[in-house]
Amino acid sequence: MTFQSPDGGLAYLDYNATAPARPEALEAALAAMRTVGNASSTHRSGRDAADRVDLARRQVAALLSCSPGEIIFTSGATEANNLALRAAFAVGGRLVTSAVEHPAVLETAKALTSDAPGSLVVLPVDTDGLVDLDAFHKALATGEVAVVSLMAANNETGVLTDLAPVVEAAHEAGALVHTDATQLVGRLPIDLSETDVDLLSLSAHKFGGPQGVGALFVRRGVRLPYRPLLVGGGQERGWRAGTLNVAGIAGAGAAAEGARIGLHDEVPRIARLRDTLEGALVEQVGDCRINGAVNQRLPGVTSITFHGAPADAVLAAMPEVAASEGSACSSGAPSPSHVLLAMGRSREEADSTIRFSLGYATTTHDVDRAVSSTVRAVQHVRAALAAAI
Repeated sequence: MTFQSPDGGLAYLDYNATAPARPEALEAALAAMRTVGNASSTHRSGRDAADRVDLARRQVAALLSCSPGEIIFTSGATEANNLALRAAFAVGGRLVTSAVEHPAVLETAKALTSDAPGSLVVLPVDTDGLVDLDAFHKALATGEVAVVSLMAANNETGVLTDLAPVVEAAHEAGALVHTDATQLVGRLPIDLSETDVDLLSLSAHKFGGPQGVGALFVRRGVRLPYRPLLVGGGQERGWRAGTLNVAGIAGAGAAAEGARIGLHDEVPRIARLRDTLEGALVEQVGDCRINGAVNQRLPGVTSITFHGAPADAVLAAMPEVAASEGSACSSGAPSPSHVLLAMGRSREEADSTIRFSLGYATTTHDVDRAVSSTVRAVQHVRAALAAAI
């Protein structure tokens, strides 16, 4: 499947920021927008809207291998993360997370624990971006941990967290487990009938759905004093009041179904394209470094530090390629990547790092263009900086 950018000439390698909408998601969203009814209404148009929401709930649940009743639709993973942590932390106890989490988790954790000194534990990571398990077990051993929140896949490096031992240890200590799976869902298989997390957050636009819609998985039987961010009509079982975004939800469901069906073929194909991109850049550019555990990453993500070539200058020199300095949510921020700093990289290294993220519609042509453009851009920037000295 080929994605055509609006200008027809962009090699789009920024899937971790947002994926192009899948055709089936566009079709489902547009069809839902032609439906007049409110999903809470009991007349025929309302039932039609409700049916579209119910279908989407089943489609998202099928992608996660969970029950439709365990899915709560939100405006995205940021809201889902906020809901999950507010509810779990209200159980009472400490909140354990890691230094490389997305700001939607880290900032929420800091806000929740601001009035309770010592109630937030931020785990360090090693140079590969993997959570320090010794520090994790030490935090659990002190007791009174309410919730552990560790991301399934890092948004900047693609590094994966092995959730099974985390869940086992946390549950033995009496803690709930939340995972921000925004970058994992729709990119790698996940089976929530086997991965026993209590709460999971996702965003539809990461796997080809619309922006502005996501979901929170809440495992049936988990008792939570939930704290809704929005109160009102009691939609989504009281977790999120407000008229449902039927078009967005329908698009999310269709994207989830498309991702589920295509995963078997997409994962190895995308991994091969990533390896081709990565290998060519390392060989042709030189003096660069791959960030993150190379054997424990998402198939479509590579974070590369081009020494002596600031990322903003490189990206400006290759406008025909869509890539990122790091997290799109932190783009333009004056501070360097907190993820790379936590991994022991220097500020200069963090400022010289580009993230390429591939996905379901990435082609060999996209990769070839990205390689030639990046090589040319890095060489240009390095030459310009050398001449200025």
